[in-house]
Amino acid sequence: MLQGFKTKLDLNNKQKTMMAKHAGVARHAYNWGLQICFEALEKQEKIPSAIDLHKKLVAEIKTVNTWYYEVSKCAPQQALRNLATAFINWWKHKHCQKPKFKKKGHRDSFYLDGSIKVTSNKIKLPVIGWVKVYERLPNCQVKNVTISQRAGEWYISFKYSVDVKQSAKTREKIGVDVGINALATCSEGTVFPNAKAYRKSRRKLAHLQRSVARKQKGTKNRKKAVKKVARCHRRVANIRLDALHKLTTWLAKNHSEIIIEDLNVSGMMRNHRLASAIADCGFYEFKRQLTYKCELSCSKLTIVDRFYPSSQLCSNCGSRQKMPLKERVYHCSSCGQSIDRDLNASINLEHWYPDINYQKTVSYTGLACGESNQPNSPSIGDSEKQEVNSKPASQQLLLF
Repeated sequence: MLQGFKTKLDLNNKQKTMMAKHAGVARHAYNWGLQICFEALEKQEKIPSAIDLHKKLVAEIKTVNTWYYEVSKCAPQQALRNLATAFINWWKHKHCQKPKFKKKGHRDSFYLDGSIKVTSNKIKLPVIGWVKVYERLPNCQVKNVTISQRAGEWYISFKYSVDVKQSAKTREKIGVDVGINALATCSEGTVFPNAKAYRKSRRKLAHLQRSVARKQKGTKNRKKAVKKVARCHRRVANIRLDALHKLTTWLAKNHSEIIIEDLNVSGMMRNHRLASAIADCGFYEFKRQLTYKCELSCSKLTIVDRFYPSSQLCSNCGSRQKMPLKERVYHCSSCGQSIDRDLNASINLEHWYPDINYQKTVSYTGLACGESNQPNSPSIGDSEKQEVNSKPASQQLLLF
């Protein structure tokens, strides 16, 4: 199985200059190819492929701009391949936007392949040579790397092959309910607090952004102020990712099956009162990390449909009642149980079983060890499907 690795580079001034040259050549090739494609679209001609663009680049651009030969040939080649991929995604996928011209200093990156060697804390790159990193590199063979810039710092990322091994689990099954007040509440009682990185840094960000607005455009002081804003945003993202990585790693390594709920994040973001807090949690990143980490740890990830009323069911007696979002404690009117709302939902997720009254579709991830991942659930007949579909929408909608 392939696993990604990304770390920060420790560069001197000469190496930083070489990185900037590679990123500049890749950006120039991308923008040049994009202009050629736009002209072809205006003339209603066929858009040239990445190979045709590269042949034209070598014949027309490299002979004029000799600084192309100061960097690796992989940087402009991959930039043109990325351009072709961008057009394909624009045509095939509705959510993908039309390709745009790249700007200097905005997500600078380039690609390298060829003779790459890895040691404990150094990596040898084509043309650039040996560069240091801030952490220990895995002992593996690397075929290609992607180098990117973020907030004035350079990062390197690559993929390498890892062996999936079965490890001992401390718990067979666990339900996890994610939220805003607590990032995750587990069915066995463990609560992971929400870092709320953006909320804590919002005042500092506002101060830095006002400082940018006071600087004259095009000056060095404005560039310095913009870099401070970028560093603050990078710190916020790093705090959020650190909390998510610790949570997902603990879940995948110590549990044989993790059951989570498929939240409608895009629909929740339409609530302008909660949109900022929801975005600060990183629900999609939590699901993405948990998916691939379960495959690495030979664990099973079950995603329950979003219409399952985990917050409305009593975890003790199973009775159902309405639970407004403002009520954080579940008081059961049947058995008298009082329990935290999120803990009650996580217990219901742990005891979840496909039920035609509440559940429509459930997705499962494949197990890395090759075992079956489908539960022994009863089949749903046509009459039962009609019974589910005949229910009013007010009984099917559910707030997290």
